[in-house]
Amino acid sequence: MGTKLETGKKIGKADIRHENEKSILEAAESVFAEYGFKGATTSLIAKRAKIPKANLHYYFPTKEKLYRQVVDNIFNIWLEAANSFDDCNDPADALTRYISKKMDISRDHPMGSKVWANEVLHKAPVIHDYLETTLREWTDTRTAVIQRWIDQGKIAPVNPEYLLYMIWATTQHYADYNHQIETLNGGKPLNARQFEDAKEQVVRIILTGIGIEPGKAQ
Repeated sequence: MGTKLETGKKIGKADIRHENEKSILEAAESVFAEYGFKGATTSLIAKRAKIPKANLHYYFPTKEKLYRQVVDNIFNIWLEAANSFDDCNDPADALTRYISKKMDISRDHPMGSKVWANEVLHKAPVIHDYLETTLREWTDTRTAVIQRWIDQGKIAPVNPEYLLYMIWATTQHYADYNHQIETLNGGKPLNARQFEDAKEQVVRIILTGIGIEPGKAQ
């Protein structure tokens, strides 16, 4: 039997599981971002998720399994942002959408980005296999698209990987160094207008750097 809400609607076991996993993953993101893999404990994660530690281990038997799920989640969000490479052959449109979505992810999922950054800064001791396989394959397919644009004369001849590195570094800066940005912004997060302006500026600078006038289709 499901649990009955005040509205009279019943929650099934699948809904309860989903909500519990969501709470655990959100808590895990913040703890891993703050303490790293080694410093984080499942006890602290359970405390932040407001569930018994035994319940956490029911869903995620080990800290490593939970950590890898957090990493997998943020990476899949980034993968979805790159769909513009697959469904658009106009580099101005594709890169504008990609950069904008990456900026939005930095605003909406800052902790996941910080977990990834901390892991890579420590030479990826837990997810190095992930970098060698999933990330490598993803990068190869995107650099091939960028190289095709170069060969077609649609963008300036730049190193495709370096272009991706620049996009990643610039967009993820708004998550990984958000405290620095807030400090320089008078101690306040960027408001909606400021963030949209930042996205527009990042897009304009990167597109101009590869020979595209922003706003013009190729």
